[in-house]
Order: sequence, then structure tokens, then C-alpha cells
Amino acid sequence: MANGERMVVERVRLASSGVAIEGAFDLPALAQLSTDDQVFIGAFVRSHGSIKEMERLFGVSYPTIKNRLARLSLALGAALGVETEPGPGRAEILDRLERGDITAQQAAEELKR
Repeated sequence: MANGERMVVERVRLASSGVAIEGAFDLPALAQLSTDDQVFIGAFVRSHGSIKEMERLFGVSYPTIKNRLARLSLALGAALGVETEPGPGRAEILDRLERGDITAQQAAEELKR
């Protein structure tokens, strides 16, 4: 909805009582993710963290699920101010190479780090 831009909520109203609070409130970390990422996280929780079940639900491979989890972990860690692994893992690099996102030379350089 915000195309990656920071969104600030300025007014919140309780529907049942009509009480409203105004100010500048940041959205929670999960709400800052794209709808697709929120659906993915919801499915992961419902599957009790089963990567095998996630493979079945989304019709993708184990490395694809692991890479998405790694990306979401970094995004949530940054939003929450938590330090996480600084760079992509081996599986993510190889997945990007397989998709054609990076060249073999770039993959080799990233794997050396």
C-alpha cells in the first residue's frame, strides 16, 4: 500500500465506543511488511514452522522457503532494532544465481565473504 515508504498512523478510533486517539504512531513491524509477506508469515505460524508444509502450500522448494524466511528475519530484525546475520547465506546466493538475478562471478564473490 505504501510501496515501502514509512507509514504513520495519526488517528485510531475504537469502533465500539467511538473513542479516538490522535498522534503519530508507527505501525508494528509485522504491519509494515507487504501483504504477501504477512500471508507467508501467517501460513508459517499456522503450519507450526514446518518448512515441508510451506513447500506444499506455496509450491516452492526448500531453499526458496529458507531464503524468504531469512529475508523476513532481516526485515523484522531491522524494524525491531535486533541485530541479525549481516549477509545472505549460501542457499540464498545459489538461489539468486539459479534465478539469474546474479552472475556466476557475483555468486563466487559473495560466497567468498
